[in-house]
Amino acid sequence: MTTPAHNQLTPPTPEDMARTHQAAFLQGRPWSAREFSALLDSPFSYAVGDARSFALGRVVAGEAELLTIATHPSHQRQGLARAILERWREVALTRDATDGFLEVAADNQPARTLYKAYGFAESGRRVGYYPRKGAAAVDAVLMSVSLRKAESPE
Repeated sequence: MTTPAHNQLTPPTPEDMARTHQAAFLQGRPWSAREFSALLDSPFSYAVGDARSFALGRVVAGEAELLTIATHPSHQRQGLARAILERWREVALTRDATDGFLEVAADNQPARTLYKAYGFAESGRRVGYYPRKGAAAVDAVLMSVSLRKAESPE
């Protein structure tokens, strides 16, 4: 399937991001438009993508953190997350980042598969980090990647 070129995407608003995040994150607490807006107010943070699929990143001292990435369920399995992850990396590089990192819930297998395919490797764990309603808390898996060596997803 084809995806639009990233430079043709209309940047997501905090409201777009909150709607997509709420639809995509059913196990945890989705972020609000106010939270996205507050993060984007920082000169270190940036968003890439559009209302269908976006990533929110932050670059500080040469390290790029992938704060969140989400694709609306009606647009999943179309290669959007891979394209958005590549755009996140491209912007991070323009901000002089050399390494990237993230944390992901241990039970979020689709995301972990995406990150591993992109070159991220597990670098640690935070035990019981993500609360789950009616179930035990889930570990956060910490992952990192060299942005200069990351291959473009195919």
